[in-house]
Amino acid sequence: MDVSPLKRSREFRLLFSGQLVSWMGSQLTVVGVAIQVYALTHSSFAVGMVSLAQLPPTLIGALVGGAIVDSRDRRRLMMFAQVAQGLMSVGLALNAMQHRAAVWPLYVLTAAAAGLSGIDRPARAAVVPNTVDKRQLPAAMALWQIQMQLAIVIGPAVAGLLIAAFHGHLAPVFWIDTATFGVALFSVFLMRPLPPEGGGTKASLGSVAEGLRFLKGRQVLQGTFLIDINAMVFGMPRALFPALGTTLFHGGPQTVGLLFAAPGAGALVGAATTGWVGSVRRHGRAVIIAVVVWGAAIAGFGVTSWLPLALLLLAVAGAADVVSAVFRNTMLQSTTPDSLRGRLSGVHIGVVTGGPRLGDAEAGAVAAVTSPRISVVSGGLACVVGALVVARALPRFTRYVADDSGEPHSPAATTLGVAEETEIKGV
Repeated sequence: MDVSPLKRSREFRLLFSGQLVSWMGSQLTVVGVAIQVYALTHSSFAVGMVSLAQLPPTLIGALVGGAIVDSRDRRRLMMFAQVAQGLMSVGLALNAMQHRAAVWPLYVLTAAAAGLSGIDRPARAAVVPNTVDKRQLPAAMALWQIQMQLAIVIGPAVAGLLIAAFHGHLAPVFWIDTATFGVALFSVFLMRPLPPEGGGTKASLGSVAEGLRFLKGRQVLQGTFLIDINAMVFGMPRALFPALGTTLFHGGPQTVGLLFAAPGAGALVGAATTGWVGSVRRHGRAVIIAVVVWGAAIAGFGVTSWLPLALLLLAVAGAADVVSAVFRNTMLQSTTPDSLRGRLSGVHIGVVTGGPRLGDAEAGAVAAVTSPRISVVSGGLACVVGALVVARALPRFTRYVADDSGEPHSPAATTLGVAEETEIKGV
């Protein structure tokens, strides 16, 4: 992997390290909440509904938060978000300490935290291009995926071990998550101010609409969002992991933690070997192939009853997803001007966080009327079909190419009008 952004940029190192710790804590809570809801309700549908409850605040928070990110010092916004999200984890810990925990706080507090992430995550995404050299952006995006996948691997596995070690008590998991927000807050505090270029724009409904209008006619940007929605809605069986871990694979919290961790393990291996991504120019085609592999691996996971093979297939899916994410993030940041990066990052965050939540609800609902296995297999196959449909419907996304200078261009640029050429270059 190319670690030059970490070597050359102090600001990127601080951003990277703080987010790594915070993501690890957040993954502890993801597993803890899923296990707690399933323990209290014995329903995969109820687990899926936790994610569905997070969807409206996620989408609203991402759109509004993106506009705020383009109007104010992004460093201060990140600090505010760490404090507010940490308070949500305090609430989860206090609820878990009750003699019998209530279910409703798990919905309300995680929904509030999801809304707050609409400020934090667009702010972090928007500042990455300002902390590294433009030629290092693909490497920075790959490293960003590595720290996320490290958290996704370590967090769930540690959560399962902690819950088992504390005999099912979940409060320690949520208290650890609270502490990680403090670490992230300190790392951001050490960074220099990061205002948007040009002084920013006033946050308003008009500025939100301006960001959405920027997407009109831009197939490259539209494709980065639609292909991920397809993969996450149909091919994300996360809500079924508690049921599959305890019934199909006859395990306990440790097995459930391994199922949650396996996609991240594969993604970590994929991200840690992404030194080759800089030599790939056909980014759009690479994304399509990666999403097809993701869907096929998820479908394969649904038909196996052997835990080691199931974990391997989830790992393959995770590796494919991280490759897709690296190229999609590079395409998004390369084709969006800094003055709009907060808002477009907000749309991106809404997609990447809202998609899995819709996927949880879809998986849980299908499993409720059929079975968990049918839900997983049908979702994986639908993901493959959806990727091929996107490739056909958005040809400019599929043909997207970055040249040796790092600038995007289209192999068909000479036959396109001026409007299409400037659209592909993100002007």
